[in-house]
Amino acid sequence: MLFILRSLKYLFVSSLLLSVVVILFELVRSLHQKRSVFDNNTFGKQEKFQFARDVDGNSYVERLETINKVCGELTRKGPLSLKNLDVLDHILVDSKHQLLYCYVPKVACTNWKRIFMILTGRTNASDVLSIPAHEAHSRSVYLTLRNYTTIDAEYLLNTYTKFLFVRHPFERLLSAYRNKLEQNYLSSKYFQERIGKYIIQNYRSSLKNVSQIKGNDVTFEEFTTFLVNSAKNGFNEHWKPIHSLCEPCYIKYDFVGKYETLWNDANFILKSIGVSNFTFPYAPRSSSTSKQLRRYFSNLSSERISNLYEIYKLDFKMFSYSSADLLGYEVG
Repeated sequence: MLFILRSLKYLFVSSLLLSVVVILFELVRSLHQKRSVFDNNTFGKQEKFQFARDVDGNSYVERLETINKVCGELTRKGPLSLKNLDVLDHILVDSKHQLLYCYVPKVACTNWKRIFMILTGRTNASDVLSIPAHEAHSRSVYLTLRNYTTIDAEYLLNTYTKFLFVRHPFERLLSAYRNKLEQNYLSSKYFQERIGKYIIQNYRSSLKNVSQIKGNDVTFEEFTTFLVNSAKNGFNEHWKPIHSLCEPCYIKYDFVGKYETLWNDANFILKSIGVSNFTFPYAPRSSSTSKQLRRYFSNLSSERISNLYEIYKLDFKMFSYSSADLLGYEVG
């Protein structure tokens, strides 16, 4: 009897110790994951990209180092909970190729979403451009990190290759305005009806007949007035700063591509994950981009341009852009 009691006592103690060990292991693993997602200064799968260079001969890793430097100069408001970050809705998941992509509107995200449909088997199409844009933008055709538990999302962030593409802030801003408010696309009607009408009603001084407002004639100056006045209330994703969309100070991306070198950067990513049956669609950049941007910005006051720069200042700094690149002079 005494032997049985001693055996039971031994089993109880052993079980208790095992439970403590398991709890401590999970605690350490959790802390390690959070530290590597938010605070790790190394660059994930840097070995895959550290010797690669863009078409201008610049190192891809230098892009990450610049982001890391700017983030290091910022004052954080304290630890963040991953589940509270809006970026979870913007990161698409491709489990087959262990790939995470933070999509940024107006930075070739339609074609990247088309590619993700092919990579994840959500379409039988092999020609990227044959996939209708409205299908590519349907939320039902892909998974985002929001579809995963916090623990699983942290695991994917630590093990999958993470990337995003960026663009000159003012060029992206103008593209959003022209596409959503100025031009006569079917997709523009939604923005003209909801945002265009609001802008005209609130920021047009010579408003006459409210009932005739269609929202399809918003000027660039009116649009920027709306932006400056609504900055504190949050932006639509099409003109929201990239650093707010993709949180590069909290999520350590392995690769940052640029719109200016889109075709080469995009195909470098596809090649790195073993994709060889198709390439990223090629579209030559217009030589009139800078001229067009200067024309629109010439109607804005220097104060307004400075206000816009303040909104996108971190994007300028993190992604190594200059206002002089397109405007011909430095702002800020």
